[in-house]
Amino acid sequence: MQPWISFITLGVDHLERAVAFYRDGLGLPTKGIVGTEFEHGAVAFFDMQPGLKLALWGRDSLAADTGLPVAPSPATGFALAHNVRSETEVDRTLEQASQAGGRIVKPGGKTFWGGYAGYFQDLDGYLWEVAWNPAIPLDE
Repeated sequence: MQPWISFITLGVDHLERAVAFYRDGLGLPTKGIVGTEFEHGAVAFFDMQPGLKLALWGRDSLAADTGLPVAPSPATGFALAHNVRSETEVDRTLEQASQAGGRIVKPGGKTFWGGYAGYFQDLDGYLWEVAWNPAIPLDE
């Protein structure tokens, strides 16, 4: 298998609410909800870096497509990480998530690995780490 991820899909309880959190609260670009003409088709895509999209899909639709039962999200079984350019940007991003309705799980602080990081959960409980890592500088 070639190591390439094109989509990260999160199953959400309320698609419109989740779209508002990511689009309006966090400022991620999207064309909005598409596929509403299909049963279990309503989905929203958010442009991330080139070659990667974040997809929000109803948890019941994801369950129907996979054949698995609907299950709650495992809060500590998975985390998305968002690296930023400074400690200040970590705090600013966590505040932005909080203002959008996210829950701060761990405020920004010094890490054991020499960086600075904190965590928030989105409206469906998905865990996001916001980190500044001095060993991995980001391109401008």
